[in-house]
Amino acid sequence: MKNLEDAEILKLIADPRQEEKGFKHLMVKYQEPLYYHIRRMVKNHQDADDVLQNTFIKVYKNVKGFESKAKIYTWLYRIATNEALTFLNKRNRKRTESIEGIESINHMIANDSVDGNLLVIKLNQAISQLPEKQKLVFNMRYYDEMSYASISEILGTSVGGLKASYHHAVKKIESFFNKE
Repeated sequence: MKNLEDAEILKLIADPRQEEKGFKHLMVKYQEPLYYHIRRMVKNHQDADDVLQNTFIKVYKNVKGFESKAKIYTWLYRIATNEALTFLNKRNRKRTESIEGIESINHMIANDSVDGNLLVIKLNQAISQLPEKQKLVFNMRYYDEMSYASISEILGTSVGGLKASYHHAVKKIESFFNKE
């Protein structure tokens, strides 16, 4: 399947005869980056798959109302982020925070898709201890290499606030590494 530009994908989706083809192109193009974005938030492969599926269901239902003033990329990330946060909030209501943190770290250490390198494990432990917003901003900036402007669009937060959140997250991660 040829990798189309976002504008071409949106044209296909707008045409009732090409809608399904356009949506398939959209999924192929964004499925992997959205999966890893969600995975860093929810930690577990199966949960990430479920959240990604919910994300694409929501996208499918609302894509015709997408206003091309924004970038499709940021719109998709906003939906994925909101779906992941909704999932985490539901999960947190079922478990206590301390038990969940230990299970997330243990799951990541035992998971085959995470590099067994001790440094990576320690980084994941440090990130897991950050407040939710700092964790989200750090992951989007560090792993997804998003600009502050894109993160601002996705999260609806000022660029200055995001820079402060990222700075605080980095300082806390550095402090975590310096303790040991």
